Amino acid sequence: MGTSEMSHQDTYLHNETLAQVLADWDPAFYAKYIDALKPVDLSGKVLDIGCGVGRVVGELRRAGVDAMGVDVSEANIQRARAEGLPCEFYDGRRLPFPDATFTAAGALNVLEHVEAPEDFLKELVRVVRPGCRVVVSSPNFYRAIGLRDYHRQMRGWRNKWANWNRLREKQHLIRAFPEQVRFDRMTPVFKEPFEPDDDAIVATNGMEIRFFLERFGCEVIRVECTDRYVPRLADWILNATPLRFLMFNAFVLGRRRAEAVTQ
Repeated sequence: MGTSEMSHQDTYLHNETLAQVLADWDPAFYAKYIDALKPVDLSGKVLDIGCGVGRVVGELRRAGVDAMGVDVSEANIQRARAEGLPCEFYDGRRLPFPDATFTAAGALNVLEHVEAPEDFLKELVRVVRPGCRVVVSSPNFYRAIGLRDYHRQMRGWRNKWANWNRLREKQHLIRAFPEQVRFDRMTPVFKEPFEPDDDAIVATNGMEIRFFLERFGCEVIRVECTDRYVPRLADWILNATPLRFLMFNAFVLGRRRAEAVTQ
């Protein structure tokens, strides 16, 4: 890459607007993600990748968990450190930790913004100990069912029909030609006021997140379309069938196997 070129990741480096958006997040937005990361006995160490201004790290630490975070935004890290939180800047490519360092690691609404999503998931699995949890939560940009869709790829019956067909194609690739499976890329949109999901560059979805976590050595425990807490009956209905891959979001919980692929 030439010195005059800016990568998509570089747009986050000093993005104070994004830092403010993350600082204003409603705690209900990440409560389910926090509980999925939290060790049952509060032992071990937890990593939040794409930690933003440290809201998740702070909540985990207040609950007695030894948690830390990494992020590609210096603006985010400065805010997190101002709150006394152990959050570090990293290059967005290789996590600065040895293999099998953490008892849990996760990424909340991060995968859709990274330039190499397949490598990102491999790195996430690499730093987790065998038998421990991996959590990935991202939008489902291939929604075929739903209203009040906030991203242009989800809106309108034409897009929903295209999304349905693209998921069918991906299902066929996963079964017949797994070596060809890659996340689809999207063109980001930057506008005022800044809205984080408009600048997404990866069409994340639960089907492919599950596929890559399994490829890299995880047992996938569950895939849900609900990324936050909803009434129990509604949650069961929404996630009881494969229709969950066509709705809302992609909340994927896995457990690293001993033979995870780390190279």
